[in-house]
Amino acid sequence: MSWLNRSKLVLTGLMLTAALFVGCVQSKAPSSSTDQSTISLAELPGPGAEIYVQIHQGGPFANEKDGSVFGNRERLLPAQKRGFYREYTVPTPGLSHRGVKRIVCGGQVRTPEVCYYTADHYASFRRIAP
Repeated sequence: MSWLNRSKLVLTGLMLTAALFVGCVQSKAPSSSTDQSTISLAELPGPGAEIYVQIHQGGPFANEKDGSVFGNRERLLPAQKRGFYREYTVPTPGLSHRGVKRIVCGGQVRTPEVCYYTADHYASFRRIAP
């Protein structure tokens, strides 16, 4: 077997291994609501507490996407019908874009049943305990 064919074989094997590894890492089982950790309103970053209050007042919000339906595609929040969850941007000072911090609330728009905070763009959530 030539050097070039061996290199191609090794490269193909590495690519398949990487693809399998990524597939395993990305698959997540849905978690139950009891798996969620909590964060108090006082522990939220300053802008987060302000957004939480604005949510309960019905706005106004700085970002046009605030209040849009959150699909829970990651399946990390308890399963609900589409439209139950809505997301809101928690501003990060110094950024010119939305950043990664969000509050996601479920239930009625001004009187949500539950709210969650994510500091890592939906990779994890903490239930907000007011």
